[in-house]
Amino acid sequence: MNLRGMRKKMTVLIDSWAWIEYFKGSAAGEKAKEIIENSEDKVIVSAVNIAEVYNSFLRDYSPPGNKRYAEASRKAMKQRSYVYEVDEEIAVDSAKIKHEKKWGLGERQKGKVQRFSPGTHISEP
Repeated sequence: MNLRGMRKKMTVLIDSWAWIEYFKGSAAGEKAKEIIENSEDKVIVSAVNIAEVYNSFLRDYSPPGNKRYAEASRKAMKQRSYVYEVDEEIAVDSAKIKHEKKWGLGERQKGKVQRFSPGTHISEP
């Protein structure tokens, strides 16, 4: 809160897991829903997160619906957030973070994004 008692806007990264739960409509996805749909905060997502969510629909649902669901999730993510592009510097720094922390692909991208974008990070519990 600032001196006037108003909440400061934040940059919020919604990770792949939270997006998947949001699209499933699960109880866990309700927290992400509040931020994605009703927040005054700036919502960001990595291009890698879009790929992970897209892949989860291709993997977890049967054809031909899986491609339709994957495209719908991609469109929704792009409409409801700012897509943070991953360049070479971020990719290399992310690889270093992955090695140090023993994280997966999306996790290392989130670590790097958090360095550039102070705020919260909605992810798997």
